[in-house]
Amino acid sequence: MLGFVVRGRRGGEAAADTAHRPAGWVRTRLRANSPAALLMAALAFVTVFLAAAFPRVADRGADTALQDFVGRNGLNQTSLQLASRTREGDDAAELDRVQRELTELVGRQLALAPSGRAHGTRALGDHGMGNPEYVRIAEKRTDPVLALLHLNDLAARATLTDGTWPTPAAPGAPLPIVISKKAAETIHIKLGDVIDNGVEGSGARRTTVVVGLYQVNDPQDPAWDDLGCPARACLRADPAHEHWATSGFVDGGSLPALARWGSTAENFWRLPVDTSSLRADRLDRLHGILRSFLTGRDATALARTTGRLDLHTTSGLPDLLTRADQRHRAVLPLSTIGPAGVAGVATVVLFLAAALGTDRRTAEIELLRARGGSLAGVLRRLIGEGAVTVLPAAALGTALALVLLPTPRWGPSVLAALAATLIALLAFPLRAAALWSRRGAVGTRRAAGGRRRLVGELAVLAVTAAAVAEVRRRGVGTGAGLDPLLVAAPFLLAVTGGLLLARTEPVAVGRLAALAGRGRGLIAFLGLSRAARDNSGRRKPSALPLLALLIAVTTTGFGATVLDTVDHVRTRAARIATGGDIGVSLPGYATLTAPFTEAAGALPGVRASTAVWVEPQARFLSADRNYTEAYLVMVVDPAAYAEIARTLGAGEFDPATLAGTPGGRDTPVPALVSRDLAERLATGPAQVRTPNGNDLPLALAGTVSATPALPDPGKPFAVVPAGPAWEHLPDAKRVNRWFAVGDVDPEGVRAALRTNGGAQPVGLAKLVADDATAVGKDTHGLPAGYTVHSSRETAAALADDPLQHAAGRLFWYAAAAGAGFALLAVLLTLLRAAPDRTALLARLRTMGLRPRQGLALIVTEALSQTLAAALGGALVAVAAVALLGGAFDISALVGVRVGEVITPVPMPVLLPTAGLTLLAGLAVVAETLVAGRRQIATELRAGEQP
Repeated sequence: MLGFVVRGRRGGEAAADTAHRPAGWVRTRLRANSPAALLMAALAFVTVFLAAAFPRVADRGADTALQDFVGRNGLNQTSLQLASRTREGDDAAELDRVQRELTELVGRQLALAPSGRAHGTRALGDHGMGNPEYVRIAEKRTDPVLALLHLNDLAARATLTDGTWPTPAAPGAPLPIVISKKAAETIHIKLGDVIDNGVEGSGARRTTVVVGLYQVNDPQDPAWDDLGCPARACLRADPAHEHWATSGFVDGGSLPALARWGSTAENFWRLPVDTSSLRADRLDRLHGILRSFLTGRDATALARTTGRLDLHTTSGLPDLLTRADQRHRAVLPLSTIGPAGVAGVATVVLFLAAALGTDRRTAEIELLRARGGSLAGVLRRLIGEGAVTVLPAAALGTALALVLLPTPRWGPSVLAALAATLIALLAFPLRAAALWSRRGAVGTRRAAGGRRRLVGELAVLAVTAAAVAEVRRRGVGTGAGLDPLLVAAPFLLAVTGGLLLARTEPVAVGRLAALAGRGRGLIAFLGLSRAARDNSGRRKPSALPLLALLIAVTTTGFGATVLDTVDHVRTRAARIATGGDIGVSLPGYATLTAPFTEAAGALPGVRASTAVWVEPQARFLSADRNYTEAYLVMVVDPAAYAEIARTLGAGEFDPATLAGTPGGRDTPVPALVSRDLAERLATGPAQVRTPNGNDLPLALAGTVSATPALPDPGKPFAVVPAGPAWEHLPDAKRVNRWFAVGDVDPEGVRAALRTNGGAQPVGLAKLVADDATAVGKDTHGLPAGYTVHSSRETAAALADDPLQHAAGRLFWYAAAAGAGFALLAVLLTLLRAAPDRTALLARLRTMGLRPRQGLALIVTEALSQTLAAALGGALVAVAAVALLGGAFDISALVGVRVGEVITPVPMPVLLPTAGLTLLAGLAVVAETLVAGRRQIATELRAGEQP
């Protein structure tokens, strides 16, 4: 019985030991302060999500920009064009076989578009149509020209309207063809006509017979672009002999006869690349594949597999990809600065959160160390505790970014997420380790720690100065790509500014507190005094909150300045290209009427306008009788033209310099000339000779580097007043340009031009206009060649670029994320100081402090640092623009090649700075109203419970 009892007692003791086994560390700590664990998990989730999202947003923008840029260049430029000589025995079946083999071989390495493929045969020699009844242009009387092709599956691209599709050619008979019904109507070709195409080398007649007429289903389909003129009769305006031209098609069984008709023929295969499959991160690989197909191993394999050793491949795609890559590399530094700033602010916030946790758990950690806990053991426990909260949140944030922002490239996102996860996981243990090191640093060690901080700050300052100097020295050209130094330079300036501000801000705030102490109120004095010290009241406050705010303000201000500069430069470039805010240009045969210039000048918003005649074929003769080809610009209203030039900043001049008075044939006309022309005409009196042989004497009144009528002249020019010039050149009394500045609606100008347009073209000019109309070049109901240019529309067209949109979108995402982290830094700073501040306010409340005064005290304490950081960030942003603006090439963002550099502008910096400051102030007030009052009430009730 005793043994049984003993065994029973032992079993009871074992059960008791199991019941009182200590709980796990991680579970205990998470239960002890679950809100802190949840907040840390939320912070890790947001940080890791953003770290994984930004690379994917950048990838999506780069891919979209690449696909759009390449796709806009048309089907033929984005295709592989393969060709070989036509051989005896070639027919449609043989071409189909080669097409299938080429598609299979090329499709293994390149994604091919499902539509736009074409193959066939073209005769390499075009021949005239000598039938006397066919239409010829009256001025030259040149025979219309016929080009012949075979196109696979023509019946799917065109509809037969008359006759039949062609059949194989019979020996000795004319070659059966089909042509466009529109071409037949223009040239007067009839169904069944036997067309005389001249004489072959052997002396035999070369003939074709029209067996059918067709209508192209979609004349604007880019698949027709490299097939001659299949939809209509095209006007070939060769100065030597203007003539009509069209294309006809033969049957697939007539390829040998087609080769004999054209003296030789070429088989062709077009394989369009699917532009939607292009990826910016695989451009190098794609370049290698294209080189191999054009001149490398794959080109040899294609020739060997198809059995056509003369097969050769051409494509415009390599050049397009090179240009797209250069554009992407030019924008990359500008689009990376924003995410780099967010990374810096997020890192600071994570360390602020670690500092808050360390302050809250200092006593607990020191107790663990005092009870024999080793440094490594305690750190392992802290890392394990953090892993439970950080790792699941980080995994969820990474997965969410990968799902919400799908791109084929995932490596950079995962690496960025891993880096953010490590920082979130190790920030608290590293902060705790630093705390233990600082606790042991007493006496001379404290002085050594101060010296180490000074040395570290001086090192950061030296690195920043070296980086800025190097960036300014070498600059960055278009296509330079991602330059880590260029990206890091604004961030280093922000860090240096934050460190300097951390040194100077407590001193400045302390001086303000001393000044406030001389007054009667205590709120300002107490708030500023606390802002100049940390929670202990002895040392300077932490530099981390200042650093977070200053980095956010600096990077946002810098990026906003870049985008604002881009907008202004784009607007100016559009105005210069237009010659004002609005402009009208006519073809050489037309003249602007006086009713139009009067009606257009009276439109709402027109500030200054003038009509102009531009003569592109003038010759300027110097005193030594040497002539120079140049433009002659005759201005109707020199004063208005001077205002336009002043508004554009292109060729400004005093209108009095062109104030000439009508005189005789020997009275010189004042002229503003380009600088290169002024040097050639400096030897003495000069005159200009127009194409009709009339001479105009000139008197040099000044030189200008540009003029609104000729934004990119390419050769010398002279600007003269039209009134005196017309006294010498009465036959030149007409205008073909009109310019204006002001907020003008282009539709109003187009309506005035439609109502009061110039003379309609006749003769060859009418044929040219009708030919342009046939291909859809006329717009807004205006005749061909009549164009209304609007700087507003031009700027919108330049800005319609996915590459620019992606860069701007990425920056604003980064700015919003940086502002959010900066606000979080402010709140964490408030939470860190909350216990000490609450105790102070509770004690002051017992001495009669009113709640409103308590709120004023908290706002004064918190906003002094916020305002200092905002002001410092604005100054650093302006300094960064002034120091680094010249190193950035903004041409890719503008849309055209420009020479302007980024310069400091107040408003783009002040607006985000003021907004961030306002948000920080609202956050302080909200935190005080929500949490501060409850904390004070709790502090006042301390000791009430027994």
